[in-house]
Amino acid sequence: MTRHLALVGPTASGKSAVALEVARRAGDVEIVSLDSMQVYRGMDVGTAKPTARERAEVHHHLVDVADPGEEWSVARTQRMARDAIAGIEARGRRALLVGGTGLYVQAVVDGLAIPGGDEGIRARWWDATASPEGLADAYSRLAALDPAAAARIDPGNRRRVVRALEVIDTTGRPFSSSGPGLGRYGRPAIDVRLVGLWLPRAVLGARIAARVERMVAGGLVDEVRALAARPGGLSRTAAQAIGYAEVLAHVRGECPLPAALDLAVRRTRRFARRQRVWFRRDPRVVWIGDAGDAAAVADCVLACWSGTPRDRRVPAAGGTGAR
Repeated sequence: MTRHLALVGPTASGKSAVALEVARRAGDVEIVSLDSMQVYRGMDVGTAKPTARERAEVHHHLVDVADPGEEWSVARTQRMARDAIAGIEARGRRALLVGGTGLYVQAVVDGLAIPGGDEGIRARWWDATASPEGLADAYSRLAALDPAAAARIDPGNRRRVVRALEVIDTTGRPFSSSGPGLGRYGRPAIDVRLVGLWLPRAVLGARIAARVERMVAGGLVDEVRALAARPGGLSRTAAQAIGYAEVLAHVRGECPLPAALDLAVRRTRRFARRQRVWFRRDPRVVWIGDAGDAAAVADCVLACWSGTPRDRRVPAAGGTGAR
């Protein structure tokens, strides 16, 4: 049996609920979050963070490990995830990696070599992208220098655009060439099976809109207002989180709340499309259609984990789900 499992897929596809159900049934599983924003304390509502009760029931790693004023990076996730997995193995247990950001997942699963950076270059690009026009110009430059990297980055994701250009300027090489294995899918660096959750686009889009509504009802605006009022405020990394960035603009008086939420939904849908494209490239991922029944999907995930053939799938609502 494969030792560990990585559950991947686009945002709002139900990964967290399925992961909890799998961990409850398995009994020897600890969850390792590969979400770049659940690391931040106080960013709870907008990241759909597991509740205190859920975390008491199943041990979660890489949740609430950073102050919102700290910068975060894929390198920190990689390092902490490796340490968490080593501890889980030492306890004779298994890790269930849960993530939606392709680079974070692949950094851990394939042990990518993460390139260094230059704070001065990063600051220069950060200043250059302060306006929408500046960000658009920077993205155009990235597309000219490294089309492969640009294709994987949301043009509105300022942090990732800046990081890609920083690496290009620092190393003189394309960002997309960073680390052995990026874009090549061989044997994972850890003993892990990859399973993906799949939904038709229309169903996923509706789930995203409904989730944003639930977050607002759950106190997202107040959460963002409290975070912005902290002495240290939000780091560049935290302030660019989808949902937080848009509501933060509203809190600052830059736009009405309905417009901010509409932009958050649209950005999340674009992000979900890029997640789908990233994970579909990986032939190692076994796809399961998510019909909205976490228990049924968990059955299939556990079957995949134990080595049952690839055709154990659940039809997704509105389509076959797998492809």
